[in-house]
Amino acid sequence: MVAAAQHPQIKMMTYSEVEAVEGYVGNFRVTIRKKARAVREEQCTGCGTCLEKCPTKVPSEFDQGLGERKAIYLPFPQAVPNVPVIDRANCRHFTRSRGKCRACANVCPVGAIDYEQEDTIVQEQFGAIVVATGYDLVAWEKLYGEYGYGRHPDVITGLAFERLNNASGPTGGRIVRPSDGKEPKTVVFIKCVGSRDEAKGKAYCSRACCMYTAKHAHQVLEKIPGAQAIVFYMDVRAPGKAYEEFHRRTVREGALYVRGRVSRIYQSGDKLIVKGEDTLLGRPVQVSADLVVLATAMVPSRGWEELARMLGLATDQNGFFTEAHPKLRPVETHTAGVFLAGACQGPKDIPDSVAQAGAAAAKVITLLGKDQLVADPTTAEVEPAWCSGCGLCVPVCPYKAIALKTVTERGPGGMRSRQVAEVNAGLCQGCGACSVACRTGAMRLKGFSDEELVAEVDVLCR
Repeated sequence: MVAAAQHPQIKMMTYSEVEAVEGYVGNFRVTIRKKARAVREEQCTGCGTCLEKCPTKVPSEFDQGLGERKAIYLPFPQAVPNVPVIDRANCRHFTRSRGKCRACANVCPVGAIDYEQEDTIVQEQFGAIVVATGYDLVAWEKLYGEYGYGRHPDVITGLAFERLNNASGPTGGRIVRPSDGKEPKTVVFIKCVGSRDEAKGKAYCSRACCMYTAKHAHQVLEKIPGAQAIVFYMDVRAPGKAYEEFHRRTVREGALYVRGRVSRIYQSGDKLIVKGEDTLLGRPVQVSADLVVLATAMVPSRGWEELARMLGLATDQNGFFTEAHPKLRPVETHTAGVFLAGACQGPKDIPDSVAQAGAAAAKVITLLGKDQLVADPTTAEVEPAWCSGCGLCVPVCPYKAIALKTVTERGPGGMRSRQVAEVNAGLCQGCGACSVACRTGAMRLKGFSDEELVAEVDVLCR
């Protein structure tokens, strides 16, 4: 991240959102909203004095609610650029004290705090777009009430366990129970919470869960002497290089794998009672645990619907963006100049995401390294004399390749203006949806006109 920020040919726009995308391959016009940090980036030195003096504390989103952050904060410890953001929803200057609290402004040595800063809208032009929006976790608390979310603070997700185990996390890397801060001696891991469950969750496998659960079990056994790690699983999928070896190592270290699902979790004193089934032995299982970690399903990141609409991308039934071809064009989309990388296309682990990111970068370099592009000859075209300007073809086009334009022409009563459809050949993929929707027959595919099709039939019937 630091190397990217310092690169002379990379322009990073953090704390920003894409609001609109127009144009086509080689000429995308992107409207970006740069959110107001209330801190001047060009002046801030990242000294952190403002973070120390802020009197307001709220739960940290990055730490999954296990720790706290200030109302002026860095999104995460290694954030680039090292410039804090003021959370206006919780900052006393913007809420309770109505401008009276100016603690961060008073202590800032360079005067970088700007409470009057507003969002700014900028427009940039790009030749290609790489979509790498990542993923979110499934809302398991709504799907699996029997696991006691909200009632049992010691039932956490794998991502929350990562924050507990991280040296920069809320506990400094110590694995403890969120309820009382004590070290757990029995940790239960439950896999496929929301994945491979057509009844409640998602039918697909989230791919990364088997290996990060094995890693978590290894970390429990390594960091907590005498601890016990119990993993409830459906089956273990370890298809990557050295993945199976790592899983077997975790078993040799003492992790106990129980094949079966968990039906219920409830509190009994300071323990969590985990009730499940061992399908290999054919009998019920009950475990008294100190901490329960859920391997929750990966789902598309928030806002995928709006992004798909802006870029004209196709999605599968789960909301992941679909590639042009799973084998021949795995990182390309049907919208020319738009590429995919990472978990926006489907659940992936880090090695797969890195490999796909490299492939997408190579495709972009290949695209932008040419003076001219080879276009598909089978694109739509309009016969202006026949076009009535009804506009039915515009919403039908899935690639936003059609727009209405005003033309001026000479008619019986003199000059007149009217609207006709226009096809952008750089965006058109030749699907033919517009030619079907056109009521006047003005829209047609090159090479597939009525005359050409009739001629082919005549030849075949001779």
